[in-house]
Amino acid sequence: MITGTRNPAPDGTQLATAWQTASLLLDYPDDGLLGRRPLLRRAAATLPAELGEPLGRFLDHVDATPLPELAADYVATFDHRKRCCLYLTYYACGDTRRRGMALLRFKHAYHRAGLVLGDDELPDHLAVVLEFSAADPTAGARLLNEHRAGLELLRLALAESRSPWAAVLDAVSATLPRLNGDIQDAVLRLAAEGPPEEEVGLAPYGASSGGPVFLPDPRPSRPPSRPDTQGAHR
Repeated sequence: MITGTRNPAPDGTQLATAWQTASLLLDYPDDGLLGRRPLLRRAAATLPAELGEPLGRFLDHVDATPLPELAADYVATFDHRKRCCLYLTYYACGDTRRRGMALLRFKHAYHRAGLVLGDDELPDHLAVVLEFSAADPTAGARLLNEHRAGLELLRLALAESRSPWAAVLDAVSATLPRLNGDIQDAVLRLAAEGPPEEEVGLAPYGASSGGPVFLPDPRPSRPPSRPDTQGAHR
């Protein structure tokens, strides 16, 4: 019997290209994104099919969608839906004080790489993490894998809602190791129970930090500005 063969793992250059491309596609859509489309298509064309095809599919959507409509959909998707949060520590920590320590881990990783975020920027926004990962693949992959359950829940939530951004998360997921049983169990628990809730009497972490605090009726907010990472496409 002939068995299928597994595609070879992407090399370091391909991973960096995929992460940088996904980072730009997960940022708030503006005129800069439209201007980068030819560059992003060329980048996607250099990648293995499981990475490049979904990125190209999302770029097709960008081509076919007026920018105001694309921006409005971005806000409706990522600012109005708890399960589609782009801030990775939200899935593991919710809006609790534990989130502060989780955010420090991201900041320390950036600091060791010589990258400094502004005081009003949260380091766990997926677009920021992916841009950092493109500049420092080893440290970036570690952060992404530590938050794999949240990433997978985000991917599934986007797919369930038929969001065009699901294709970008498919590409990100394909850059990471295959899900094992422990991660799958964590995703199921997270989907069933949701992120942790703060203890009574404690204000949610992030209430004054500029990041999203998901309450019954969260208000939309534009993603934070991005850090100036090495090798970033402009």
